[in-house]
Amino acid sequence: MTDTIKKILFSLGDARRPLHETAILVEDIVHTQLINLLQQAAEVSQMRGARVISAEDLLFLMRKDKKKLRRLLKYMFFRDYKSKIVKGIEEDDILEDKFNSNNTNKRQKLAQDFLNSIDQTGELLAMFEDDEIDDVKQERMERAERQTRAMDSVQYAEFCESRQLSFSKKASKFRDWLDCSSMEIKPNAVAMEILAYLAYETVAQLVDLALLVKQDMIPKAGDPFSHAISATFIQYHNSTEPHLLGQSASVKTSLDSPENTPPPTPTPPASAGQQHLGKTPSGALGNGGIGQDSTKSKQRKRKKSTAACGMEAQSDAIQPSHIREAIRRYGHKIGPLSPFTSAYRRNGMTFLAC
Repeated sequence: MTDTIKKILFSLGDARRPLHETAILVEDIVHTQLINLLQQAAEVSQMRGARVISAEDLLFLMRKDKKKLRRLLKYMFFRDYKSKIVKGIEEDDILEDKFNSNNTNKRQKLAQDFLNSIDQTGELLAMFEDDEIDDVKQERMERAERQTRAMDSVQYAEFCESRQLSFSKKASKFRDWLDCSSMEIKPNAVAMEILAYLAYETVAQLVDLALLVKQDMIPKAGDPFSHAISATFIQYHNSTEPHLLGQSASVKTSLDSPENTPPPTPTPPASAGQQHLGKTPSGALGNGGIGQDSTKSKQRKRKKSTAACGMEAQSDAIQPSHIREAIRRYGHKIGPLSPFTSAYRRNGMTFLAC
């Protein structure tokens, strides 16, 4: 799962080679949030007397956040649309009304029927007719376009392959990752599709927030808000980063430290007359003289530049400290009534995808 998350991080705006530590941290956050979400969905399922966790339970938990619920409804619509194409339905049937009650629109009909049963103001049903542009999706597409400008054909092919990854393509592995077999109330197939979508959205939102944190941490001359930088981030940035980049740091140390610098080539001692006249001994122009020293110096410079490029590539990647600071900011309470505004805050962490 870590390798899949690395590729997804790259497709969402991270460096081409995301840090392993960052991928592990993201995997842990996504897993924790989905397990908590499953527990709450199981409680909702028990309250309505159902034997399985279905899409209705997850929609009920997401009812407060209209933007994310609208994004999920669009995803369910396109899943139905994809099913139509795969089953080979004729073009006239594809262009039918998207709220058709036939079996090919089962996901969206299920969502519409459930939201109709709990909607008292008409706000939830209005989302089915809403064609408003999703600002978050638009920003992600623009970021992906900027990311591909400097890519060659090999990098672009790798990027396109990463963009096609999702957690739903390996459903059995994803189910085992969530340990659904040990649950008393298990999610059905449609609920697993939604959970896979929410897992991807959680990674995407972590990248969105981490990139903002990374941008904020760039020092700006005359910034009046520099004093507001989180002490938590500074602590992680100063103490954690050298440890996380230990491999690159060791490369740099091995290249720059005097202990690891090769000793100079010995040269025959100059006579007193030569020292007085400032003449260069003939041996200095041979294999152990100035020519070889200059060659070794160039090789050392090339090694240093290669190591510097590697460190620069890692410095462009999202660091674990960026993720931690993003989580801290996202869950930070603002205002006297903030503890009462979240409908599903539990275990100290606000859900990212719903």
